[in-house]
Amino acid sequence: MVIEDEASIASAVAARLRSEGFRVEVASDGPSGVELCQQVRPDLVVLDLMLPGLDGLEVCRLVQRDRPVPVVMLTARDSETDILVGLAVGADDYVTKPFSPRELVARVHTVLRRAERALVYPGTIVRVGDLEIDPASRRVRKGDEEIHLTPTEFDLLAWMASHRGTVHTRDQLLAQVWGYRDGSGARTVDSHVRALRRKLGAEVVRTVHGVGYGLEDRVS
Repeated sequence: MVIEDEASIASAVAARLRSEGFRVEVASDGPSGVELCQQVRPDLVVLDLMLPGLDGLEVCRLVQRDRPVPVVMLTARDSETDILVGLAVGADDYVTKPFSPRELVARVHTVLRRAERALVYPGTIVRVGDLEIDPASRRVRKGDEEIHLTPTEFDLLAWMASHRGTVHTRDQLLAQVWGYRDGSGARTVDSHVRALRRKLGAEVVRTVHGVGYGLEDRVS
């Protein structure tokens, strides 16, 4: 599903995705995008941040309400705040305009591969302090409260939880969690770490300056 109000961008993205073998539906505003998502139940949504009717953030919340469909957000603004908010409401990745359709399709393939892998993610329940991470059901609890994480947030947390006590560089996390092996997307890692801290507590993920991130063995 492509939800984009600029016709030239929507048609270029849709044409490129169709050339890769995808079936593509297009909506040009927020309300019709939400309605079409409910009808079609797409495997992935390419979603513009700035839309008429409903903005991309609200559309993302609504399409994520029933099921965790992967979302790649398009933004004309390179503000860290905009990107962080987009990731926080359920987007798995983002591409900043202007972009090439080839770049976007590469991100789509990576996000879909990650979503497919997540469906069969193995592992036993991991406990870190008052956090309980269940890879089989992809649920996270903090004490008695269940915490909603996006698919990518869960994958990042689960990976670090299975390697507690190890500090990972951004490139290592990008390769293991996102499947990016060209070093691109360092800000994506930072934004997802901020989202995890906001949802789970600032002390959960440790920053080692100049190196990367790691999950604490103990969380107070």
